[in-house]
Amino acid sequence: MDAGSHRPCSVAATLETVGERWSLLVVRELFYGVRRFEGIRLATGAPRNMLAVRLRTLEDAGVLERRQYSQRPPRFEYHLTPAGQELVPVLLTLQQWGDRHLPTAGRMPLRHRHEGHEHRLAARLTCTTCGEEIVADDLSLAVPDPWATPAPA
Repeated sequence: MDAGSHRPCSVAATLETVGERWSLLVVRELFYGVRRFEGIRLATGAPRNMLAVRLRTLEDAGVLERRQYSQRPPRFEYHLTPAGQELVPVLLTLQQWGDRHLPTAGRMPLRHRHEGHEHRLAARLTCTTCGEEIVADDLSLAVPDPWATPAPA
């Protein structure tokens, strides 16, 4: 591999779209039900110009959609698309990691509500075939890794 190449993968492509701080905070706020520009700005602390750019980028990527709620003046709300809703487990996993490893971070515990009860929530990856929880040591690449050290002959 030459010095200018990089490993092509969906992680890199995803980070190009949502890997910037304000982008994921926008998704967080939409998940929490904050829909309007000013509310998102106040909840995230994002500068106006940066927030406007991030909202446009996320809309162009299909993560959120704008819905007009006022004609005069024209005003819009923002809503997660199905693709944006698929980012919620990513946020929950980041939150869980932060709660565990960054004790000074503000905590906003989420609960799973059903049948009149609330339960603690933990983000987990599981195998779609056997249902076992996934840990990093159990994973392998399904294709040869061009960056891996060759096995001794």
